Amino acid sequence: MNAKTTKIIYWTGIILTSLWFGASGFFELTTNKLVWEITQLLGYPAHFIYILGVMKVSGVITLLIPNKLLRLKEWVFAGVFFDIIFAFFSKLVVLGFPATVDAIIAFVMVSVTYIMFRKLYSVTYKARVLEEN
Repeated sequence: MNAKTTKIIYWTGIILTSLWFGASGFFELTTNKLVWEITQLLGYPAHFIYILGVMKVSGVITLLIPNKLLRLKEWVFAGVFFDIIFAFFSKLVVLGFPATVDAIIAFVMVSVTYIMFRKLYSVTYKARVLEEN
């Protein structure tokens, strides 16, 4: 796969992820009735829903900044994966397997996006040597 194709897949994934999680965060922050009812049905308290909304919107902003904050983007991807995994298992236990379809789709979409992120921004770790004075 060439770099152009990788970038297209990456940015398509970033835009879709941003739309998905940005909308979700917005609805959590604006106390959208449907989102709040489902989230509370899954057992999450109100204060957690607000925190989740802030983190999602902040993460989306971070993801949309091109070629910057790469280490922070790693953390955003981790947070998104945690959100998806918690949503999957919460829905599985409370609502049953059919309710988990959106979490499965999100997991695949974000996984592909993260793989493209790693291809575009490969990380080289360097050992830090502490100099003694």
